[in-house]
Amino acid sequence: MPVLRWIRRNLIVIAGLLTLAYMILPNIVVMVFSFNKPKGRFNYAWQQFSLDAWKDPCGVADLCGSLSLSLQIAFWATLGATALGTAVAFALVRYRFRARGAISSLIFLPMAMPEVVMAASLLTLFLNMGAQLGFWTVLIAHIMFCLSFVVTAVKARVMSMDPRLEEAARDLYAGPVQTFVRVTLPIAAPGIAAGALLAFALSFDDFIITNFNAGSTVTFPMFVWGSAQRGTPVQINVIGTAMFVIAVLMVLVGQLIASRRKSSARN
Repeated sequence: MPVLRWIRRNLIVIAGLLTLAYMILPNIVVMVFSFNKPKGRFNYAWQQFSLDAWKDPCGVADLCGSLSLSLQIAFWATLGATALGTAVAFALVRYRFRARGAISSLIFLPMAMPEVVMAASLLTLFLNMGAQLGFWTVLIAHIMFCLSFVVTAVKARVMSMDPRLEEAARDLYAGPVQTFVRVTLPIAAPGIAAGALLAFALSFDDFIITNFNAGSTVTFPMFVWGSAQRGTPVQINVIGTAMFVIAVLMVLVGQLIASRRKSSARN
């Protein structure tokens, strides 16, 4: 039958589109219910179209405060994890030293370890040190959690780099710093950027590690969890929709820049 032949020819495309729809469906639901006006406390059933939540996204107490705190922690955790992770990745790829293999294996432990185990271990460490739980303990925990992901992304990029390009720069009398800034860093930049974006997303979205080590500090994921016990404000859907749209726009802009660079390189 023609229909079956067409399905067989396009089976991979159909499977990919279905998977994409499955992944995007929750975001579509969040987007739709950001325009809802529920009659009760819970925003679980469609009642009436309204723009009230979009006009006042900070209408719920402490929502924007927790969002600002999460953005601050994610920003500084991304900087710390990216700087440390990039240095560790270059050290593991470019240098030979004792216990290099063991260190390379240990880097993957936070990725393989359940978050609740790491959260409890960090909490035990902070309590034994007498540290006061709050912003700084959350930041340290997020840097430790995101570090392995940055190392993995940057390490894969550094391993694929052609060392002959750096040798050519040195042959042209470029110093070590000039070679790194003008040759090594631009080539490794996509891996560093990927690790930084991954670290930011993981830090901003984290709940388990934050819940263990936050003390009285309330981040946006913790605010959402607490609100779900009493009711779900529509403003939460507004914030989620805005972040989803920003993320999609960033991906589209990146793809557009990459396609323009390819077309200019061909010309």
